Amino acid sequence: MTDDSDEPSVAGLLLAAGGGRRLGGRPKALLEHRGRPLVEHAVGVLRAAGCARVHVVLGARAPDARDRADLAGCVLVDNPEWERGMGTSLRAGLESLAGTGARAALVSLVDQPGIGATATTRVRAAFRDRTSLASAAYAGVRGHPVLLGAAHWAGVAATATGDRGARAYLREHEAEIALVECGDVARPYDIDTAADLVHLE
Repeated sequence: MTDDSDEPSVAGLLLAAGGGRRLGGRPKALLEHRGRPLVEHAVGVLRAAGCARVHVVLGARAPDARDRADLAGCVLVDNPEWERGMGTSLRAGLESLAGTGARAALVSLVDQPGIGATATTRVRAAFRDRTSLASAAYAGVRGHPVLLGAAHWAGVAATATGDRGARAYLREHEAEIALVECGDVARPYDIDTAADLVHLE
């Protein structure tokens, strides 16, 4: 028996603060995909996957993201330390969820538009309780999104440095992670360089 299987107990956490250094300083959150900013698209995926609460961590050109994207209903979290890497955004996002009643965070990245609601829903469905750890897998290789039960948040925050995010913590707890195969329904490419822009629609 789980302590709480209510779907609202899984909050969406979107990391969207990066400055797009390898894209010539074009923040990924503001890239256009299907006629709207990528951050808006990514929020829509989390909502379609059943996350009623969505927290969005903004950094580079945050005012522009607020102005251009429809982020109504989201909790917007400013990360003034975004230049120090994704780890700072993950810490800020998890901190913003403290006291909300969320028992897990479903963490997604703004620059992976090939991962849609079907894959994200599968990973969210792996939630059991506050100790849950789950990750999408692609041909058996761990990727995003990642489900972090609240019991793990302090440990993740303590080890999230630079651009590693939760990687170090997840490596230490590999045996506890439920891998959810998503390779049949999603493509886990990143929009990192100008060559990757071909993936945007």
